[in-house]
Amino acid sequence: MTKDQWIELFQEIGLDEDSMQRWHRCFETRYPDGHQSFLEWLNIPPDEIRRIRAG
Repeated sequence: MTKDQWIELFQEIGLDEDSMQRWHRCFETRYPDGHQSFLEWLNIPPDEIRRIRAG
């Protein structure tokens, strides 16, 4: 699974950019450690993970 594949799944079920951002913020707020692990599982580079989590 890659970041792009995950985004494609979100888009396929009808999530727009705003919905995806809300999902991301909720995941980060409720489960920060799980969010970190998930981003690593998607093989996202550490510098991009820091940027994602800060946003």
